[in-house]
Amino acid sequence: MKRIILLIGVLASVAAAHVVFGQPVEGIILYEVKTNLHRNLPPERQDMKSMIPEFRTTKDELYFNATESSYKPLVEDEDEVSGSNGGVQFRMRVPQNEYYMNTETFKKIVLQEFMGKKYLIEDSIKMSPWKFGTDVKTILGYECRQAYFTEEVQGRTFEVTAWYTDKIRPLLGPERFNTLPGTVLAVDINNGERVTVARNIELRPLKKNELKMPAGGIKTTQEEYRKLVNEQVERMRSSGGNVIIRN
Repeated sequence: MKRIILLIGVLASVAAAHVVFGQPVEGIILYEVKTNLHRNLPPERQDMKSMIPEFRTTKDELYFNATESSYKPLVEDEDEVSGSNGGVQFRMRVPQNEYYMNTETFKKIVLQEFMGKKYLIEDSIKMSPWKFGTDVKTILGYECRQAYFTEEVQGRTFEVTAWYTDKIRPLLGPERFNTLPGTVLAVDINNGERVTVARNIELRPLKKNELKMPAGGIKTTQEEYRKLVNEQVERMRSSGGNVIIRN
């Protein structure tokens, strides 16, 4: 019932946005993503801390208009040399995942890389079980409210805290954190394990093809993709390996 009430409130906010702004809001938000690589290491791989840096920092961009949004990494972050040990360099490739969302059709498309292959996942937008806090903070001049929820994925617990403003557009944010009645400008997962923060906001008309749906990859559903990932994780665990899935 709470999710239904939240959804109704968000949809009302979408309609109100057209009235408040008088014209479709468009622009680009640049996010910085800081991931603690050491915290993702399993207990039996703690010796790898000397081989890789503690943090990896990348940048993503969110393109949006009144009803659509597209979130993807900057091209310059496609490959990143992350560390070295004994003269050997370790190159960590940033996954080229893309997230597209349409609030008119309530559909989303995700281009996801996994084990060297790309998958095009089409699904309906799912409302996360957000709860709302009372704290506020200012990000890039925008007063932001707090929202949070906890979920379990592949046996791991993720505590998600987001900060959103109602001064740009509802149902907007990085990756899958885009189902709040505002624009998400910061996300903290597991108290610093991965932190995403908006570093620049540019409100302007978008150029042709700046915002487009992801293309390419093997078409599948969210359920089929989740099954494929779970099967691969189990195979790697049974063979003594480890895999970390970025959420």
